[in-house]
Order: sequence, then C-alpha cells, then structure tokens
Amino acid sequence: MVHSTSQSALGRLVERNPEMSAADLLEYFHPPAQFAHASLDNYVPDDRYPSQQEALVAVQQFAVGGTFRNGGAKSWFGKAKTSASTAERPGIYLDGGFGVGKTHLLAALWHSTPGRTYYGTFIEYTALVGALGYRGAVEHLKGADFLAIDEFELDDPGDTMVMSRLLGELVATGTRLAATSNTPPNALGEGRFAAEDFLREITALSDKFLTVRIEGEDYRKRDFDGHAVSFTADQLDRIASHSAQGVTRDSFEQVVNHLRLIHPSRFVGLVRDLAMVILDDVHVLHDQAQALRLVALVDRLYDQQVAIAASGVALDEVFDDTMLSGGYRKKYLRATSRMIALSRLVESPGA
Repeated sequence: MVHSTSQSALGRLVERNPEMSAADLLEYFHPPAQFAHASLDNYVPDDRYPSQQEALVAVQQFAVGGTFRNGGAKSWFGKAKTSASTAERPGIYLDGGFGVGKTHLLAALWHSTPGRTYYGTFIEYTALVGALGYRGAVEHLKGADFLAIDEFELDDPGDTMVMSRLLGELVATGTRLAATSNTPPNALGEGRFAAEDFLREITALSDKFLTVRIEGEDYRKRDFDGHAVSFTADQLDRIASHSAQGVTRDSFEQVVNHLRLIHPSRFVGLVRDLAMVILDDVHVLHDQAQALRLVALVDRLYDQQVAIAASGVALDEVFDDTMLSGGYRKKYLRATSRMIALSRLVESPGA
C-alpha cells in the first residue's frame, strides 16, 4: 500500500513508460557517473597484489595497440600466448573478484580511446539486441572503434550465441573490445545451462580476448557489510514530505509488476533524472523472472546513484535462498551490495 502523505507532490515509477529510440538508447552507452573521471593515471594498484600493476601495464599496452608482454596474460582457457599471437587478439578481458579495479580500468580505457566508442554492461548489450533486433543492433554498432563490456556473463544459450555472433561481426569490421567479469572465462555459463553443448560459441568468444587476471581485496567491502537501511511507514512519510523533485513513491509489488511491461533496455529511461525512489512494503521475491528484472533496475539505479528508501523486508533479503544458491547467484549478490549502498544514501528522518 502506498501512503498518501505528500504523494501528490511525488512522481510514481509505475506511471513512467519511457519511449526510447535507438539513438536514445545508445546515448547512455558510456561509463556511469562514478567512473566519469577514471583514467589510467589515477588507477592506484595495491602493492600487495602485483597482478594489479601487471593489469595496468597490459591495459596501457592495449590502449596504444601494442602487444602484451606481462606474464599474466593468457588466453581464456589458460594457455599462455606469445607476444606475436596476443597482438592479433582484438580484445582484452579483465578477470577478477569484486572491487579490484576492473571497472575503473575498463572506463579508463574507454576514456582514452578516440573515435566512436560504446560502454555498457553485458546485460545492456543483450537488451539492446532485444530492443532493436539482431540486425538492427549490428547496423547501429557497426563501424565502432571500441566496445567496452562490463560484467560479462553468459546467462543462457541465446545470449551466448547472440553475443558470439555480434562480436564476431563487429571485430571483422575493425572494432576492438574490452570486457570485465568476476566469472573466470572457462566458467561462463556454469550452473545456468549445459555449457558443454555450447562450447563452440564460448570458444568463439574466447578467441577474441586475452585474459588478464587481477587479484586483490574488495575496496568496496563496506558496501557488502551489514544490512540495507530499512524504514518504517511513518519514516517514509517524513522522507517523502521533505523530498524535492526527482523522487518517486510506489509499493514494491506495483514496481515489480510494472517492470514486466517495460523492455529492460528502457530501464535507463525509467530512472532518468531521479534522485530517490521510495518503496513501500518490500517483500521477498520467489519468482526468478521478477528477481532478474529487479536486478536490471538496480543496476540502472546504481549507475545513476539514485537513492532507495524502503520499508518492509530489508532490501538485502529480497532474494530467496533458492536464488542465492542458484546459477544467477553472482547477479543477486551484486544487486544486493548495490541496494545496500543505495539505501545508505538516504538521510535518516529520525524515529
């Protein structure tokens, strides 16, 4: 139930249904605001983990079109390559855990690459294909000098084959690639589908990239600790009454239902110009389709640093145990950490 206090002054997420052209969608294919100033000069490797310095060197070499000379460079399937063979690979793949600086390096590479460039998450690229159709996506991306793909993850056979084919066509016309993931390349698709049945497609993707492993501790670990901030209905009323423009208020259930009516490629338009979303009566999700749509929404909220104020179940407990132990576990953990961080952007209204 949505409470009425100051509701007339607030917008509603469920009343937003953005229409976005291909040009509108591609306009958002750039690094999120927190990486707007990322550069190779302001990436600070942790001396305790030499692979971070090695990764920086590898990215610097890739940025100028050079070969990879550091010993950490391997193919996706672990075989060391010579400098001559690595020079032929049009892509670099940064493999490591959460918060070791992969996205910083990817954004820095995007900023330092001249020409026509695009930056998006894996989900955004597959959503773009869904919105424009395969051929439409190829036509709009063809001729790009560089594609950056963050959070590379193969969730189903369709995505595997589509991305393999798409990247193959783009590379054939001279596009260079860079990707990040916290999933080792030979484990992409593990737990989600019979990966061995799609080895040809996975291998076709792997042949386009050189892997650079980055070790280290998660510098954002504080965002994973503890729980998301949760408010009472009265506290949300007070938050709403002191809110300026750019704030929406809806019931969690209504938002979850609304997301199924909007293509994920347009979620970026759904949250455009928002400063905060208020969600009443959050509850645990048991439907995987609903959960994955929420993950996609949270990614867009996080990119725009839109705060979340919520009542009911804490946001870090919204995915049930079955989901957290299944094939999409890493997606849900990423979304959980981001919801914790976004909930902490809300100033407490007091008791």
